[in-house]
Formats: sequence, C-alpha cells, structure tokens
Amino acid sequence: MKKYLGLLALAFLLTSCTLSKGTVAPNQPSEATTASDTGQSLPLEQGRYFNGSGNCAICHTNMLDESGLDVSTDKLWRATMLANAARDPYWLATVRSEINLAPELSETIQKKCATCHMPMAEFSAVAEGSKPLILDDGFRSDEHPLNKLANDGVSCSLCHQIELENFGQKLSFTGGFLIDSDTEKGNRIAYGPYPTDANFIAVMQGVSGFIPAQSEHLKQAGMCGTCHNLYTPYLDENDQIAGEFPEQMIYDEWANSDYRDGNCQDCHMPLAQGGVQLSTTGGPKRSPFFQHIFVGGNAYMGRVFQQNTEALQTAATPAHFEVIASHAQNQIEEQTAVLSIDEAAVEGDRFHAEISIQSKVGHKFPAGFPSRRAWLHIQIFDKDNQLIFESGAFTEDGKIIANDNDLDALRYEPHYTEITASEQVQIYEAIMLDTTGAVTTTLLRGASYGKDNRILPAGFDLTQASADIAPYGITTDSDFAPGGDSIAINVPLDNANGPYTLSVELLYQTIGYRWAENITGQETTEARLFADVYTSIPNRPLVAASITKEIIP
Repeated sequence: MKKYLGLLALAFLLTSCTLSKGTVAPNQPSEATTASDTGQSLPLEQGRYFNGSGNCAICHTNMLDESGLDVSTDKLWRATMLANAARDPYWLATVRSEINLAPELSETIQKKCATCHMPMAEFSAVAEGSKPLILDDGFRSDEHPLNKLANDGVSCSLCHQIELENFGQKLSFTGGFLIDSDTEKGNRIAYGPYPTDANFIAVMQGVSGFIPAQSEHLKQAGMCGTCHNLYTPYLDENDQIAGEFPEQMIYDEWANSDYRDGNCQDCHMPLAQGGVQLSTTGGPKRSPFFQHIFVGGNAYMGRVFQQNTEALQTAATPAHFEVIASHAQNQIEEQTAVLSIDEAAVEGDRFHAEISIQSKVGHKFPAGFPSRRAWLHIQIFDKDNQLIFESGAFTEDGKIIANDNDLDALRYEPHYTEITASEQVQIYEAIMLDTTGAVTTTLLRGASYGKDNRILPAGFDLTQASADIAPYGITTDSDFAPGGDSIAINVPLDNANGPYTLSVELLYQTIGYRWAENITGQETTEARLFADVYTSIPNRPLVAASITKEIIP
C-alpha cells in the first residue's frame, strides 16, 4: 500500500506540474502566469513537523470560482504579509534595533519575534532543542537548515495544524498557539473546514504526508488572536525587565465590540463567488470558500514588496503583489470609515463646523503595531478656491506638517475636542512611553500608553474594557465614543469671502514618519535595506474617507 501511495503521489506531482504551465495570475484570469515568472519557487522542504508551501501548491492551484476568477490559494497567499512575514524589511530592521539596545536579551527577543514571523522554524528549533535565532547565523542565513521553512513565513502547514484547545485564553496569545509535537511525520493532521473521505485522505497523505480532517475551528477569531494579541517585555531605566506591554490587542478589541458574533475571516478573507474545486486532483466544489488574501491595513508594505521583489527575495511577482495591495487599499478606502459634516456655519469672521467619524472596522482603527496612525486633513477654501485654512497637510516623506512628534521625537499631539489653529492636528494613534514617561518607538522601552485615541469599534464596552485595550489621553471628550468621534472646527476666516468649501479627509499611514525615521537613521545591514526600499515608494497616506461641503454665509 505504501508503494502504491508513493506512485500515486508521483503521478499527481507530474500532473500538477503539467497543468501549472497554463495557470493564470491571481484574480486576473486574462493574464498568463507560468512557472518561470512566479518569483522564487515556493519551498518544497519537508521537516519533521511542517512542509514548505510548495508541497501544498502542487495540488491547491488552478482554482477558479464560478465567475471564472482565479482564487488559487498558492497565488494569492504568496504575496500576503503572512507569506512575507519573515522578509518584512521593517520588521527585520526593528529586530536588529531592539537587539542592539539589549544584547543580553538577544535570544529572548529573537525567540519572541520568530514565534509569529517565522513560526515553523521557531517551533521546529525549540522542539529539537536548538535556539530559535533569526539574524546572523540564525534562520536568515542561507546555511541554516531551517532557512527555507523560516522564509516561508506564516505558511499552510502552520495554520492548518493549530489546535483549538486554548483559543481566546491569554495562554494562546503572543504566539501561544498549540501544535501537536508527538505525531510522527506522515501521519500528522491538517485541519480544514470541509468534510473528507477515505479517497481524499489517501491522496493527500500520499502527496503531502498530512491527513486531512474537518474542523470548524480554523474559522474562529481565536486562531488569529494567537498572534494578533501580543504582549512584549519592557525594560526600566536600569535595563531590567520590569513587566509586559500590550503591543497590539486586536483580538480583545474585537471581542469587546459588536463584531464579536462574527469572525476575522469575514473581513480579511473575502468570499469567492460560488463553489471552488480545491485541488487539481478533482473533488467536489466547496462553498463557502474564503480566499487566502488575508487583506489587512498594510497596503504600503505590499507596494514596497511589489517594487523590490528581487532585493527582498520574494516568492511572488509584482503582479501578485498588485492584487494583494489593491485589496488592502480598497478595504482602507471603501470599508473603513464614513465622514459627515454637521452644524457648518459662519459667525462673524469665524468658521464653525462639526466633523464626525463613523467607524466600519471591527477593532480599533488604526489597529495593530503602534507605528500606524490616522488623522484628519482639514481644508477650507474661499469663493475663489483659494486655501484659507489647513490642518493635517503632509509631505512626500510621510511627515505630517506641524505634528509635534514628527518635529520632535519627545513630543506628540494631544487629543483635541476642537481645532482652532492650523498647528493643531487631530491624529488617532498610540503613543508609547517608557518607565520614565518619555516618548519612545522602541518596543523594549514601551511600558505604557501616553495616548491611545484610536477610533473604537461600534459597541466597544468601555465599562468592560481592560487596561490593555482602554483609551488613554482622553479626559473630557464625550464625543469620543464607541463607533467613532466628533471634533469641532472654530477657525478665523481672515476677511476671506464666501461661499466657502470645507474639505475633510481621514488619512491613514502604515509606518508613521517618526517610526521610520528612528530606524533609517541606524547603521545596520537591516536598517540600510529598509532605508533603500522605503525610499522606493513615497510614504503617502491613503484616504480612508473624505467629504466636501459648501457653506454659504
């Protein structure tokens, strides 16, 4: 029987290789993509616990939905931030920066970072009794035996082996996902949402060494929460570990909102149209099918990857990155927030208005790593379309004009209830403080939030919110509430004539200027790589929402 399964696996491998010559680019059925222009090959390494994604791509490709759209798992996933988690140049530069701050904690830092960015390599190294190191002679080295699995990022056989038991518990956070370490290679379980039978089991086990098993837990938000609730240790002024800091708490924010009855996948894995045949080996069409796009808020880094595929050694082409970055950009621009303008009027020589933001996001916005920020860009024009007031303008290098933190690393803009001058900018952001109360962008120094006025999701229960997800730096603003915020404008017109036009944009940026500046100024190999690719794409914000209104005095 074992010999038969081996021949069967070879037959399917040859069949899928033949079929792949006519494959099409993801979500672009008219554009041909052959094996020669798909970037670097997906790895075929087979470890004790995991297989490289290339093993899965042998069969899970050439997948069309009922509209004819190519929704192949391998082509979509390979350009996501999950697939490129280990190649992210900003992350790598940050890891090096943190290590340089506390060399004695190098092993601790690298293990924590590898757990969610290089999870297959980290798990394998720990299980085999070796140190899960990232840099130098670690996983990033071409000579390291786990290099290929490390570079495969958050890959197929990682996610599809995660067990259900500790979902939603604090033990599951910060990379505390559970994976079976006992079952031998060739008999390990790979979970999926669809029913299976003896024929499917025989084929998949013969080709990949994994036994498919149906389980709905892959659809649960707790699975995403294992890495997207993240605590990091922080140091005091004596460079001693003094506690842990809630660096990102997306799962808890979601669980404390009206969105808790849904799942992360509802927004981040768009549904295909109708049923999809999952494998080149045949089988029924499965529905619903969640596309492996994992759309998130990092459109900027997707564009960086798109422009630097060779320098960053990606397994995806610019065409693949275009699809993923476009999905991210669309989600930010079309599905994030709605602006409204109320009570706009001119009284004497002053302009008054109320700007309201309604969030459409299932967690705080911006969410995740605290380098992300959103802000209001407010402009008022006179009857001749001349600009007479502006707050929140920006430069090509990502700087917000007049923002205290972009001008001075030790200062930041407060949360405003009213804008009365162009030097005031309403920025929705998380500002970290060290144990002395100084502003920092170093995770090992981040001990608390001096400001966290990121926009809350609808239904966010302030009475039940723990200190890890509560707002900070907002004392007397009753308009800052679950689901949005409102802010007043009260500015002088300086004898300009109306009618006036008020234009408001809610802008969003993945890497705030100060966060980028603090890394690009460092003299390390990783910082220089980040600086090189960072300058290839202007760090312009995306427009999450906009509105224009004419006011006649």
